[in-house]
Order: sequence, then C-alpha cells, then structure tokens
Amino acid sequence: MNKNTFQTVQLKKGEMNVYDFGGVKLHAYKTNDFIDDEVFIVEKNGKAVIIESPCFFDNIAELTAYLKDMEVAGMLVAYHGAGATFLPNVPKYATQNALDYSKTGGGKGLIDNFTNTFGESFDNTVHPITHVIEAGKINIGGIDFVIKQTAEAFDVEIPEINAVYTHMLGHDCHSIVAGAGHADAMIAELYGYITKGYDLILTSHYTPEDLKDAETKIDYLKNLKTIAAECDDAEQFKAAVQKQYPAYSGQNYLDMTAGFFFA
Repeated sequence: MNKNTFQTVQLKKGEMNVYDFGGVKLHAYKTNDFIDDEVFIVEKNGKAVIIESPCFFDNIAELTAYLKDMEVAGMLVAYHGAGATFLPNVPKYATQNALDYSKTGGGKGLIDNFTNTFGESFDNTVHPITHVIEAGKINIGGIDFVIKQTAEAFDVEIPEINAVYTHMLGHDCHSIVAGAGHADAMIAELYGYITKGYDLILTSHYTPEDLKDAETKIDYLKNLKTIAAECDDAEQFKAAVQKQYPAYSGQNYLDMTAGFFFA
C-alpha cells in the first residue's frame, strides 16, 4: 500500500484519510490540533478498533460523529492517555507501563503541561483502562494486533495491513531524542521495521509514512549524534542542526533534544 493511496474526507476541523485494503480499512484522522495529533481507526466487517485518542474537545466531538455508523470494539491507549470523554463506554486496552505513564509518569507531565498551555479546550481526563494487556498477539473485534512493549508504553503491529504503529517518526521534522543512547535505540527500531518490510508506519504526530521515510530518519539520527559530538553546548548544537535541516518542523522537539544531549 502506497502511503499516498487514500481517499480524503474533509471534516470541519480535521480530515480523514481512508486507506482501503479490501477486507480492512484504515482511517487516519489528522486532527489539526495544537500538537498535530493523529488517531487511527482499523475497520473490518463493520467493527472498528481505535489506536490512541483525540484530546481536544472539538476533535472528540468531530471523531465521535464520524464513528456513528461503526461498532467500536475497543481502543488501544498507548502514549496518549488524555481525552477520557471520548467514547467513555468503549473497552480500553493498555499495558501496565502505558497505564503508569499516563497516570504518574512522563505522560502525566505532558498532560499537566498541555492543560496549563491550552486550558479548557484540552480534555485532561485520563482514560480508565478496562483491560490490562501483555506483549504479544491480541484479537479485538475480529482484528489481530501484536503488542510490543516499549520503555514508555507500547507499539502495535497490524498484520492484516502490514503496518506498525509507534509514537513518533516524522521524516522531515525533529523528534525528541534523549541522548546518543536513545538515538541508537531508535535507529535499531527503524532498521527492524525495514527488515520486516512494513508498508506503512503509523505515528501519533504525523501522517502515515513508509520505509523510505524510515531510512531518512535513520540518516537524521546518525547525523544528530555526529553534530552533538562536535558541539560544546545546547545552543551551538541547535544552531548546527537548524543550519542542516532548515525546513524541518518541530522546533520544540529540537529544544528538548538539545536539553537531553547537553543536560
């Protein structure tokens, strides 16, 4: 499946890009919110499983309306635990570490920050998890998923459409890279995607990407380490990265990355 082979449904705020795999459809919801969230719906035989949740009230209303003719069998809540007013009666699935991430860990810190920044437009309530799951294969609504636990939460493989969901990629934007060791881990993960030959890589903050995008990101991460090794402080590092990647978005992520490399 080509990442650009989809039909677009234009909504009032966001847009839905629909990929048709025959027996399965992937609905990729571009929220156009303040933090560029993406939410994914995997639909098969009239049933749907949602990956992640919108967290702004207007997007919650918009996506709820879009789903009115689908039977939502469950929601996988990994890195984005906020937005609990979205489909409150639908079963919610997460690993224990993802639950902890949103309740007491780094995810909670982000939710608190977003609440302070965005105020009443942001739904800071955290989804209650009804099903704590382990790594491995799980079937929800007749659709198979493979759960892979990560340091913060979990990634999701979707075998029927040869796709994988992870938190961040973004081939032409900066990412949060917590130092050289984290960069190496990200590189290894991306090489794993290439080895498995996924058609699509789905992420929480970008439209679906492909293996060429993964290769681009690997080159970026390798170069990031080289630049960091040649710089003396965070400001010099940021200036050097911006010079080499002037068109990249995600300046706030670069700021965070600089803070990690030059703590």
